Amino acid sequence: MDRLDRKILRILQEDSTLAVADLAKKVGLSTTPCWRRIQKMEEDGVIRRRVAILDAGKVNTKVTVFVSIRTASHSIEWLKRFSEVVSEFPEVVEFYRMSGDVDYLLRVVVPDIAAYDAFYKRMIAKIEIRDVSSVFAMEQIKYTTELPLDYMQLDNAKSGDDS
Repeated sequence: MDRLDRKILRILQEDSTLAVADLAKKVGLSTTPCWRRIQKMEEDGVIRRRVAILDAGKVNTKVTVFVSIRTASHSIEWLKRFSEVVSEFPEVVEFYRMSGDVDYLLRVVVPDIAAYDAFYKRMIAKIEIRDVSSVFAMEQIKYTTELPLDYMQLDNAKSGDDS
C-alpha cells in the first residue's frame, strides 16, 4: 500500500460509483494500473465490498436506538447463540461486545418507538438477557461510513503524493 492506494481509497469512500477512468485521472494514473490497484485491494480485503448508502428517512428507518445489554452468562456458547439471534434482526445495523459495565451494544434502526418495542419483544423472546437499556437518538449530528486513512501503514518504497 502506498500513497496512491490511499488516495484511491479516499476517493472511493466518497463515491464508489466513480468510473475507473475518472478515478484514474483524479489520482494521476492511467486506467489499467488504477484498476489493478483496486483489484489488489479487493483481493487483499482492504476493500470488502461496494454498497449503496441509503437515506434512512426515505426507507422509513429514521429512529436510531442504542441498546445496552447486560447478561448473566459470559460463556462462549451464550455469545454464539446471542450472535445468531441478533443476526436474525435486520433492524440491528451494528453489534459490539463491550468492555466496562455494558456487555453488548446494539445500534438499531426502526420507523418509530412502537416498531422498536416490537423488535425488543421479539428479541427477548428468543434469548435470556439480564438487563436491557435503550437510548433513543434525538438528532444525528455526524454520520459517515468513511474510515480515517491517516493511520494506514504505507510502503515508502512506492511513489505517490501525500493525499
